Parts: sequence; structure tokens; C-alpha cells
Amino acid sequence: MDVETSLPHWTIYLYICSFEFMGRRLRATEATLDVLEILLGPDEQLYGLKIAKAANRATGSVFPILARLEEFGWVVSEWETDDPTTRGPRRRFYRLSPDGVGMARVMLAEHRQGRRQVGRSSTPRIVPRPEAGS
Repeated sequence: MDVETSLPHWTIYLYICSFEFMGRRLRATEATLDVLEILLGPDEQLYGLKIAKAANRATGSVFPILARLEEFGWVVSEWETDDPTTRGPRRRFYRLSPDGVGMARVMLAEHRQGRRQVGRSSTPRIVPRPEAGS
């Protein structure tokens, strides 16, 4: 029995957009968009762990996103200046740069518009792949 012909063929369509900025491409994954939404929020005291918790994402995915956004100039960070011995390790605070605010809004708007155009929920659409010769 040929496994290739006996199993149904499925293709998963997952909407992931990317954004070109100064000749470099930034992928807008769901995690990146979640982080941007948190950074656009009203909270001004955002540090990595707080962002991860608010976005319901692992710190192992949030910190690389923050580093990438900082590399692009969308995010600026600064180390906490308070005495860390009273609370624990020093925290690094993140905020969107003035350019980052505008770019984040554009990226989020484009992503939301793309979702409406394809009429999908937050889960990928799974559709059968057409059979060869169809």
C-alpha cells in the first residue's frame, strides 16, 4: 500500500504577515502581535516577565521578540535604577519608540484587516489539497 495515496492530503493555511522596515523584514507572528498590543497599552512600567504574563506567552519567546523589536528601533529599553536588593534582580523596562508606536499600529491594523479578508478565526484553516489531475 502506498502511504502517499492512502492518506488524505491536507494543507494548513496560517495567516502570517511580515513587515518590511529599512530593507529588513520582520515577521508578524501571533506572539509578536501579542507583544506589540501589550506595548501599545496604557501600562508604562513594562518589564519582560510582565509583558510575557500579560501576553500569555513564554519568556523564551517574548525576550527574543523584544530584542528583535529593539534591533529594528521600534522598542527602547532601560535598566531599572531602583535598588534591586529590596526586591530581587534588576528589571529591564521596555517601551515603544515614537516610530515604533506608529509602526506597531500599522502592523496590527494590517494583520487585523488580513484576518477579516480571509474570514478566519484565530485558528488555522485546514482544507483538503486537490488531488493530482483534478
